[in-house]
Amino acid sequence: MLLTRSGALLLITALCIACLGILSIYSSTLQKEGDFWELTYKRQIFWVLLGIIFFMLFSNFNYRRFWDATYFLYAATLILLLLVVALGAVRLGAQRWLKVAWFNIQPSEAAKLAIVVFLARYYSTKPAEALSLSVARMGIVRSILIPLAFVIIPVGMIVDQPDLGSGLIIFFIFLIMLYLSGVRLSYITGFLLMCLAMLPLVWHSLRGYQKDRLLVFLNPNIDPLGAGYTIIQSKIAIGSGGIFGKGWLSGTQSQLRFLPESHTDFIFATFAEEWGLLGAGVLLFLYYLLIKQGLNIAARTSDGFGRLLALGISCMFGIQIFTNVAMNLGLAPVVGVPLYLMSYGGSSVTITFISLGILANIDKKRSVF
Repeated sequence: MLLTRSGALLLITALCIACLGILSIYSSTLQKEGDFWELTYKRQIFWVLLGIIFFMLFSNFNYRRFWDATYFLYAATLILLLLVVALGAVRLGAQRWLKVAWFNIQPSEAAKLAIVVFLARYYSTKPAEALSLSVARMGIVRSILIPLAFVIIPVGMIVDQPDLGSGLIIFFIFLIMLYLSGVRLSYITGFLLMCLAMLPLVWHSLRGYQKDRLLVFLNPNIDPLGAGYTIIQSKIAIGSGGIFGKGWLSGTQSQLRFLPESHTDFIFATFAEEWGLLGAGVLLFLYYLLIKQGLNIAARTSDGFGRLLALGISCMFGIQIFTNVAMNLGLAPVVGVPLYLMSYGGSSVTITFISLGILANIDKKRSVF
């Protein structure tokens, strides 16, 4: 079946962003020696090509089958996260990856999509019944506490890797889907107040470097050569790009290795340094188009499950893109989350294209009942 107009626009927009990402990855790794760095951009091209295949497969895979497979997907996610604990590869002090042949799988990326599917299934109803009316009749236990129990298990496992950023992304997805599902505002407000009251306990449970990152967010200059170094270099890179940028392959912060993780978490700073404010504006506009199409697809479908699934995927994109860009600009703490389709990483690229394929399929089947 051919793609709808929105489906085609999703794919074209995603490919434009991915191409910009490949150019930035090539630039940020050009001066680094070793086989790994020489193959980095080529591997990213492979993941994008594989992602296109996954997009086409899932755009023709009836998304309603996820309804029946929800709990299987949830269980599979927990198993993968447990395997990370037992067999996961350790890199940069974190145990987040499963090594399979020559590539690494990061289950926390799949967990984000699995939680979106789970929450869409949990809060959706039969088509004949208004979604908001059904959810509004739920008490606080059914509307918040039961789904929270399912969400908090993978979140806790991910934070323990440690991967605080991905854990927070999933938690924020949960909060937004509470609102989108029509849960009573009084319940949501009470839950947020409870979360705020628990912040002191959360603070004491954080690891030392995580506390340092939060403190340098407030004032990077308290540790300019330690925890604050990366964000200082990121802001220098973005600011030095000016309006038009320094040009491709001409960024000093990434080319001269001043900016750590310039091909992953801080690729936005790499891109902004070379392409300037105008280039960064174009990139953000492409992300806007991606999210806008997801929201439009959600608005057009008459299926409650499809609507919540499309909204959840769109929110997943929006939350993580905002978090990464804000982190690069020094407007949010450094939490180590990739920028969709720009950052190097097979798991992130693959899950992104699968998610976009699901959106395209939802748009094909706007009225399935």
